[in-house]
Amino acid sequence: MEKLEKKTFYTIFSIISLFIMVSIIVFNVQSYRKEYNGIKTNLTRMNMMVGGHPNRKPLNQNFDDLNNKIIMDYDFYTFILDRNNNIMHQISHNENGMDNNIINKANKIISNNYDSNIKINSLYFSDISYNFQSGEYLVIVDTSNIRYRLSSLLLISILILGLSELLVYYVSKKITKWITDPVAETFNKQKEFIADASHELKTPLAVMMASIDCIEVNKKNEKYINNMKSESDRMNNLITKLLDLSKSESGTNKESYTINNLTKIVEKRALVFESLAFENNVNIETQIEKGIMLKCSKIEIDEVVSILIDNAIKHSYKNSVIKVNLYKDKNNIVLDIINNGKDIPTDECDKIFERFYRSDKSRNRDSNRYGLGLAIAKNLINNHDGQIKAFSKDNFTTFRVTFKQK
Repeated sequence: MEKLEKKTFYTIFSIISLFIMVSIIVFNVQSYRKEYNGIKTNLTRMNMMVGGHPNRKPLNQNFDDLNNKIIMDYDFYTFILDRNNNIMHQISHNENGMDNNIINKANKIISNNYDSNIKINSLYFSDISYNFQSGEYLVIVDTSNIRYRLSSLLLISILILGLSELLVYYVSKKITKWITDPVAETFNKQKEFIADASHELKTPLAVMMASIDCIEVNKKNEKYINNMKSESDRMNNLITKLLDLSKSESGTNKESYTINNLTKIVEKRALVFESLAFENNVNIETQIEKGIMLKCSKIEIDEVVSILIDNAIKHSYKNSVIKVNLYKDKNNIVLDIINNGKDIPTDECDKIFERFYRSDKSRNRDSNRYGLGLAIAKNLINNHDGQIKAFSKDNFTTFRVTFKQK
């Protein structure tokens, strides 16, 4: 359920965020291109106006038409050049007159450029753009106001994006809750049904098992009595697992956790399972670091270790070795249980922790297993803010449990 909520939230959050981000980017790109095209258009127009004047006129030549030309929204400056690129005449197309800073930039452009071209610099970083025709003229447009305008717009857009993300986060949470609430309600009802049904079945099953034990066994009914006992044991085992699963999914009161010696818990569980391992022609080897402490529920951690070792025994080749390793890795406590057996397919390494998932259904049924043990173990580990992963390679399977050391 938690995984579904996360996927739903991230999907909604990503879609809305992407839409807002694309809209802001498109708006800024359009604003930039509008300014860019405006500058380019006006530089081209100035090219037509200035290009009509012969380029070697005396300094007292009348430039009234150019002097009186005012470009709205832009500060333009025109420099008429001779064939040697000396400035013959300078004109300001705005009400503020000629700026000494512009003259200095004009001299720098003339001295560094020998090819005729229109140059529009980045409007976010540069203060000028120009049209330089060697031996004829230089037209400069002051883009400092445009740079300020576009930079301010970009900054405002980033701020809007940040505020929008906060709003999107809140809206996504609300939409996620609205979508997943019916699923969560169904899921909770399913868990309640499993728990209630298991409890209801427990009593009549106990009566049936007690009654079977009281039936007199003879040659005629021995086979039937044994079958009834076998199936009753199977049903009792299933009901017990279902109750354990329901309990693990309901969470736990973490305030009841105490500091326990994890080293001793793992050592004791490994020792308890040595007899079962021996019956299955499997050996258990331990490499357990001393003095590892963990704030936990001792009963639940006992259950986790028992499930994993039992699982390793049942999936090991004959005459193989199961390794139980407990150690510290930086700020983590790591429990590795490694067995030599058939590899788990890569696409099933996550699925094996799902309820009732069985890779080999026929074999699991014969061994009286229902695909609940690993699901229970994962829930108990999650209750302790831990993680469990499984991976296989070269007929060795590792179940790795990681707890954060606090």
